[in-house]
Amino acid sequence: MKNILMKRIDLIKQAIRKPATDGVPMDIRLFLFLLVLVLTIVLGVIVILFITGTFTAGLSESELMIENELLHAEQGISKQYGEMSVQAIAFSKELSRSIESKTDKLGIPVSNLHDHPEVLEEVISGEFDKSLFYLQRSKSSGVFFILNATINPTLDNAKNSRAGLYIKNMEPNIISASSPNIIILRGMPSISRKNSLSLHTQWKMEFDVSNAPYYHRPVNAARANNKMPLSRLYYWNTVFTLPNTSEEAMLCSVPLIDSQGNVFGVCGLEISTMLFKLSHMPNNNIYNRLFCMLSPINENIELNKSMVAGGYSARIISKGDDTLKISENRRAFHSYKHQERSFLGIHKLVHLYPKDSAFSDEQWVVAIMVPEEDIVGSITRLNLILISLLMMLVIGGIILSFVLSRRFLKPITEGLDIIKSSDLSEAPRTKIAEIDNLIEFLAAHNEDLYEKARQENLSISILDDFLENTNKLSPAERSVFDLYVKGHTAKEAAEILCLSINTIKTHNKRIYMKLNVASREELLLYISLLNEIGTDIK
Repeated sequence: MKNILMKRIDLIKQAIRKPATDGVPMDIRLFLFLLVLVLTIVLGVIVILFITGTFTAGLSESELMIENELLHAEQGISKQYGEMSVQAIAFSKELSRSIESKTDKLGIPVSNLHDHPEVLEEVISGEFDKSLFYLQRSKSSGVFFILNATINPTLDNAKNSRAGLYIKNMEPNIISASSPNIIILRGMPSISRKNSLSLHTQWKMEFDVSNAPYYHRPVNAARANNKMPLSRLYYWNTVFTLPNTSEEAMLCSVPLIDSQGNVFGVCGLEISTMLFKLSHMPNNNIYNRLFCMLSPINENIELNKSMVAGGYSARIISKGDDTLKISENRRAFHSYKHQERSFLGIHKLVHLYPKDSAFSDEQWVVAIMVPEEDIVGSITRLNLILISLLMMLVIGGIILSFVLSRRFLKPITEGLDIIKSSDLSEAPRTKIAEIDNLIEFLAAHNEDLYEKARQENLSISILDDFLENTNKLSPAERSVFDLYVKGHTAKEAAEILCLSINTIKTHNKRIYMKLNVASREELLLYISLLNEIGTDIK
């Protein structure tokens, strides 16, 4: 009997100490809760970043940066070309007066110079200093003037040959021009010798104007509009390769007009591609291949007629197809396509001429561009960094959730281990108010149980004695006792056994005496205890 009861108690203890197999431990529950909280916060951050456009912030920043570059480039180009135009006009006025004065002294009308080739060397040489002065004053890469005359009218190509002077600065460094490298591209050799200057490797004495818009267009415009001032007659030639050289430049040419209104040539200033690059190189640390262009425009941009400055020369890619097609507008960006290459950027009209100029119908734009893959790559790198940071945030949140769940539940699990211990009265404090209160309650409750058990003197030996004493009952007494075990009352037992109530009472007295109980209630208590521990009463 005692062994059975002890086994029953051990099973109860094991059930208490063994976690439920169909439940989730508290540390895992808390970890999952914190993990869901972290993921919710991160998801909220991602949603906010999408809504605020942070994932495309690189594109917006690129647009703003390129817009600023365009504004800077447009202001710089407008200023440089405007000042160059003013200097070219002033050069034309002074040169026209000076040449007309010289020819008057020689008794030759300036408009008839083509009939007096013998005086051309004297006239041209006399304008060297003035030309050199305007070259240095304007900070251009070259200065020139072309007269409507040729030294040798008998040559086969005399109708397209024009006498004049072309001086170039081969190192047009706008930062330091203390020692320029000045050479003669066109002009008499005597001018070179007299001024100790070198001749260009592709030097020729006269200009070939057979394909020279910089000569014919301002001359024709001046003859067609003889009352128009010089400030409306200057002409910017598109980028071209100087004849018989590999050098590219733009020329601002102004007609030479005498006091009678006769046009006898042109003069002007040069902006070489080198000078343009030195002047307008974009200063950008993000996109190394960002470049600036000054281009004539109709529906598209003509690469072979454009000035380019920057880390990427778009003119190099033009082979056969010289058109840069302007495609769809992407937000602030335009897309510029050349065969299989694509650029993103912005362009803006720039006014090289006054509104009432003879050439005001020609439109020019300043454009800032960068290869499309550079912008896409930059935004991709930015988003990868952002995603990496979010991933680090998630991983950090998971680790923090794990540490916090373990750290938070450690005193609780220690408290539960204390509760499972045998002597709660000697248990240490956990410093968690709820756990300490529970321990105190259970300790007090255990003391009450022990005291109650002691007072009632309920022990395993008493139950064993009670069970053994049932064997002392007579058959009649046993039949009454068995009915009590089944839960019947004394009256019900009398009816079942067909005995009088007095006989039942007599049996009761003998049963109480033999089983050592004082009352029917105490008898039923022992029976209940035996049933509770699973012991059959035989």
